[in-house]
Amino acid sequence: MTDSTIEVIHNPEKERFEVNADGLMAELVYKKRNNAIYIMHTGVPEALSNRGIATELAETGLRYALKSGLRLVVYCPFVKAYMEKNPNWRKELGE
Repeated sequence: MTDSTIEVIHNPEKERFEVNADGLMAELVYKKRNNAIYIMHTGVPEALSNRGIATELAETGLRYALKSGLRLVVYCPFVKAYMEKNPNWRKELGE
C-alpha cells in the first residue's frame, strides 16, 4: 500500500512522472513510440527512500499504460520486480 499523500505529476513533455518532496525530485521515465510505452527507469533520491514513492510512480505508470491502451515494454528493474510481486498488473495489462 502506498501513501495517499504522494502527489505524482505527469510531465508528458519530458516523458516522465514526477514526485517532488523535500526539495528533491523522484521520477519514472518512459518513452512513447509506435503505440507502445517503454518504461525505462525509476529514480528516487536516497533521502526520499522508504516512503513508497517508487511504488506510487510504478503504479501511476502502469495505470497510464492501461488507460492509454498502449503496449507495455518494461526495461526498469524496479517496475519489473513490482509487477512480479503484484501479478494483478500482469493480468490487467494482458501479459
